[in-house]
Amino acid sequence: MTTKSYLPLEPAQFELDDHNTPYSVIYGDVYHPTAGAMGQARHVFVAGSGMPEAWRDQDEYTILETGFGLGHNFLAAWEAWRNDSQRSRRLHFISVEKHPFSAQDLAQAHAHSHAPAELSAQLRAQWPVALPGFHRLHFDSNRVTLSVLFGEAEQMLSELRTQADAIFLDGFSPSRNPDMWSQPLFQLLAKFAHNKTRIATWSVSNYVRTGLAEAGFLTDKQSGFDRKREMLCGHLPTSVQKRSGPDDKRALVIGAGLAGTSVAERLAARGWEVQILEVAARPAQGASGNLAGAFRPLPSADESRLFQLTRAGFLYGSRHLRTLESEGLGARWSACGVLHLARDVAHEVKQREIVENLRAPRDFLRFVERGEATEIAGYPTAFGGWYFPHGGWVNPPSVCMANIARQHSRITCGYNQYIARLQRVAGLWNTVNDAGETLAEAPVVILANAADARRLGLTKWLPLRSARGQVTHLPEHSAPSLKAVVCGQGYVTPPVDGFIAAGATFYADDESSHIRLGDHLENLDKLNRMLPGYTSRDYPIDQLSGRVAYRPVSLDRLPIVGALPSVGAPEEIAAGASSPRHAGLYLISGFGARGIVWSALLGEYLASQINSDTSPLAQSLGERLDPARFLRR
Repeated sequence: MTTKSYLPLEPAQFELDDHNTPYSVIYGDVYHPTAGAMGQARHVFVAGSGMPEAWRDQDEYTILETGFGLGHNFLAAWEAWRNDSQRSRRLHFISVEKHPFSAQDLAQAHAHSHAPAELSAQLRAQWPVALPGFHRLHFDSNRVTLSVLFGEAEQMLSELRTQADAIFLDGFSPSRNPDMWSQPLFQLLAKFAHNKTRIATWSVSNYVRTGLAEAGFLTDKQSGFDRKREMLCGHLPTSVQKRSGPDDKRALVIGAGLAGTSVAERLAARGWEVQILEVAARPAQGASGNLAGAFRPLPSADESRLFQLTRAGFLYGSRHLRTLESEGLGARWSACGVLHLARDVAHEVKQREIVENLRAPRDFLRFVERGEATEIAGYPTAFGGWYFPHGGWVNPPSVCMANIARQHSRITCGYNQYIARLQRVAGLWNTVNDAGETLAEAPVVILANAADARRLGLTKWLPLRSARGQVTHLPEHSAPSLKAVVCGQGYVTPPVDGFIAAGATFYADDESSHIRLGDHLENLDKLNRMLPGYTSRDYPIDQLSGRVAYRPVSLDRLPIVGALPSVGAPEEIAAGASSPRHAGLYLISGFGARGIVWSALLGEYLASQINSDTSPLAQSLGERLDPARFLRR
């Protein structure tokens, strides 16, 4: 289960050659023929793969592309899908790109190529920053999904698990960029094909035809686009059938916090009927009920799995929050920026080195010296530190409510529902109360009820603990108002609803629910070390308010997400054997103090797994979340 690290990206720059055609200095080749990018995309790739007929009567149609470039093939496929009244219910376009353009360059290129303006604008509005890994974007009310994988094609595709209905082979000339037409790459593509998968490319070189043949593809030449006389189309003769998702799309979600409402919203977006059962009287009464929390990733020097997961969660979560905001669903948050201050001078040196090694875009992360940190925070800081310009604070209860409201026609909620046990009867999971009465039933159950999931999931071996956290609420008049969230040994937010949130303590297996003065003092001490003298000495400490919540924490501090093993103890697994799973029983928990940054992405990840979709995470990263990882150890 080694998590693969990624090299920093080298973004592309938009330039034109002597014929006024977009040109790559890196590869010495053009991005599309002089006759036009959209014409080639429509003729070679969309029509060459048999669309629109190919996607008719399909629930989801998946296209896999080997080079995103300027995005014309995606725009052409999206345009054709939109214009077809008999289209598939959903379209998923997956593409790899080693040298991504900026959104500004895409705007210039699309204006130059007369690409569909409305679709281009939507793409650019969500276009991710140039950071390696998997990026998932949603359009047309979740009916169109773009998964763009930034990095080396072979490395990215080796981490992908999908089944493609069409494969677009699009890259620079094989003589200029042979890696995009290599035998190992073709072998990977063959693994994604089924018996009706079609492939298409503009290249008819002997090198490409031989490589595809060795990978098992049968190809034939067809009429090419404009001055290029021929193009290549083909398929893979195989007995592999196209997979389909579950027929009975009903699910029960236990828990109405960030984890539960996120996966419920993502399942409902796929057409599932979801019922949320919550023991409290309303959503977000556990750790998701805090006033405000910091929203930012956690960088590391070695592309650690924690950084990869918080980075992916931050980028996906940012898009989700902006979507909730644009749809007027009441999600409350602010991209006011986050400062993660160094502890001391030595830590400043380490933070600088990490920023230099990552070579991340400055609008994602940069190091700021103490003077600039003071200006950003609006208060003198002890040291400089990392600055995330698009980070900020989030009000978790409002996000939970917005998740439910976004899919209100497919999500129902039952409150004050205590579930004593689960039982499987005739292929359905029944939720049973203390009186032995069935509350609800469905073929799929997702446990999103924090550490209590161990009880219902029959997984006493699962190292999932409850950690007590107390947040301190300072009246906004008692301390200077900050302009950004400040993190370090703790965190503190700008005023939200008249209070400044500072915290939080962390005590595993501490079941006390009372507000403790000692915990307030601990929070204030951490706060004053980040921002010397920040708290007022005149405010009566014993009159401070706050909130106590319990966060589910795993042994390795990573989330636990996926199908639950059907074993009672680790010793029931034979050496080297795969873990048997409960049919239709899933867990999403272990977020610890990072539920805000992880919930949206991991809701999408689990919904993809349940619906047999393409995962938004690299396989090696997804394996790190599997509940069975603790059994394999």
